[in-house]
Amino acid sequence: MRILVTGGAGFIGSHFVRLLLGPDGPPGLTRVTVLDALTYAGNPANLADCRDDPRLAFVHGDIRDGGTVRELVGTHDAVVHQAAESHVDHSLDRAADFVSTNVQGTQTLLDALLHHSGDGADRTMLHVSTDEVYGSIEEGSWPEDHPLQPRSPYAASKAAADLLVLAHHRTHGLDVRVTRCSNNYGPNQYPEKIIPLFTTRLLDGLTVPLYGDGGNVRDWLHVEDHCRALLLVLARGRAGEVYNIGAGTELSNRALTERLLAECGAGPDRIRPVADRKGHDRRYAVDASRIRSELGWRPRRGFDEGLAETVAWYRENRAWWEPLIRPDRPHGEVRPHGEVRPHGEAPVLDGARSGAGNEAGV
Repeated sequence: MRILVTGGAGFIGSHFVRLLLGPDGPPGLTRVTVLDALTYAGNPANLADCRDDPRLAFVHGDIRDGGTVRELVGTHDAVVHQAAESHVDHSLDRAADFVSTNVQGTQTLLDALLHHSGDGADRTMLHVSTDEVYGSIEEGSWPEDHPLQPRSPYAASKAAADLLVLAHHRTHGLDVRVTRCSNNYGPNQYPEKIIPLFTTRLLDGLTVPLYGDGGNVRDWLHVEDHCRALLLVLARGRAGEVYNIGAGTELSNRALTERLLAECGAGPDRIRPVADRKGHDRRYAVDASRIRSELGWRPRRGFDEGLAETVAWYRENRAWWEPLIRPDRPHGEVRPHGEVRPHGEAPVLDGARSGAGNEAGV
């Protein structure tokens, strides 16, 4: 089996690649190819511990490059599409980038699948999306057939991509599956999301910026549990279906901040209230009963344990995150990676941007 992972040098993507290449990976796996443009959140260091695996190849390229994508799709049995612009705050200022990468990039992959659909090979595409496409919900949880009501440019671009993927199943019969996950956390997450941002700031003795009243509620899912769910949907999911993935661990941003303060040995004086984000969704909650009943998935990582391990990882791995912080600006603003260092003997194709995996934001 040969699997193409877009955005595989990002946070979720790199964890998924390590799962594929590890002892719990799919039987008969012969190749994993990572396609990533290595924009600011795509980091080759995320794949350092498996870069010598002979089954791993790396292509530095853009998911909007039709020729590159068509060539790669033609030599793989499955595509796991995780490349995306994913930070909500960034989408408020440069929505066009999100439309280009998240919508046009997804369409480029679908075009490549259509191009190769007559060659006799059975290919599957797993499109990794987000719970943010549903909008905001005051109580209860969203089932997979809930109408999409995105409220940020990021969420709207992901919703558009979801609909394109599902339309290609209904129109062309492509074997595509869609997953919508809740907020992910864990090691190697780029320090713009709330948990790594607050953790690294606290470790540096700084304050943390809390939006509004801190009452926005999110469900927190450990990245390893998410990746196990993705592998199950890829292996046993149904074509044309959507699968919600959530752990059922709901916390307000203020409650999460208090947990992080405790883990870092800091007091409430380190919280700095800031003006709320425009259009900030109040609460997300997905109904994950389908993936539980059909595929037998359950989260394994308890939040207390997972959060403690995550904070410990950032405490012990300053060499990973400190170079990402711009030295000439306040902590929390980040810079792009420098020289691209491709893995092993893998081919390198120049590209513009592909993102680095879907990460639901707050």
